Amino acid sequence: MPASASGRPSRILVIKHGALGDFVMALGPAAAIRSHHAEAHITLLTTASYAGFARASGLFDDVWIDTRPRLVQVAALLDLRRRLRKGGFERVYDLQTSGRSSFYFRLFPATRRPEWSGIVQRGSHPHDNPARRGMHTIDRQADQLRRAGIDTVPAPSLDWVEADVGGFGLTPPYALLVPGGAAHRPRKRWPVSGYAGLAGRLSARGLAPVIIGGPDERAIAAEIAAACPSAVDLSGGTSLEQIAVLARGAVLAIGNDTGPMHMAAIAGCDCVVLFSAESDPDRTAPRGRAVKVLRREPLSALPADEVWRALDLP
Repeated sequence: MPASASGRPSRILVIKHGALGDFVMALGPAAAIRSHHAEAHITLLTTASYAGFARASGLFDDVWIDTRPRLVQVAALLDLRRRLRKGGFERVYDLQTSGRSSFYFRLFPATRRPEWSGIVQRGSHPHDNPARRGMHTIDRQADQLRRAGIDTVPAPSLDWVEADVGGFGLTPPYALLVPGGAAHRPRKRWPVSGYAGLAGRLSARGLAPVIIGGPDERAIAAEIAAACPSAVDLSGGTSLEQIAVLARGAVLAIGNDTGPMHMAAIAGCDCVVLFSAESDPDRTAPRGRAVKVLRREPLSALPADEVWRALDLP
């Protein structure tokens, strides 16, 4: 599809689904795309979980929700194809770079496909760096954009986030505990007993332990709160925006390799992140002002005293 009369694409599509950590790490590349295409109309294609957050960022002119239809869901797939074709997109930045998002390249007419930055080999700007699979997500996406003509990619930022957290009744100082993670990958979780012990030690040092997590993590949060009655259980009760604001006000955050820890790191909170062999910190560790990574396989072998020392409290 030809570019606008100015020679630059005037309608841009950015594709980003992903888990929470992946999504917030893509905010830097999204800001770079916004800056590089300052006059363009930019649409984000994402999942419903991140739509409101993305709209509030100001990085996109429109946000489309992708239901990610399966091949057997013919009507939904045809509807997605219709929307993509009617979008008038002249360039696509596929920041998801999955089999699904690459398949979307084929939903455009073969004779009128937009310029494409991603892993599609027939795209105009393929990210064919053979080292891409070993790169950290942030570095990989910056390299992808450089190959599409965007040389400057800032670090992800949550400075724009605003949210009211007064209703939680927190009195500083406090520390965030993030004991959960993907339910289908239990090996990424440090034992709940470890977090319960940390909560007690933090409380004894005058830091209120504040537990962050999704609705599915209420049981483990309740176990920690039962062991440490001074802990504040906010599991299932925070928006993405509130997590970012809470992280700004926290003395530190300690948690597993999971999305809220990426948010805490980007928000500028001191973080200690616990990894097992289930994921590679060289590729996926949160990045921020002050992030420490502890890794052990299995995570249950990581001593609580080692984690406590890593918090480096005065």
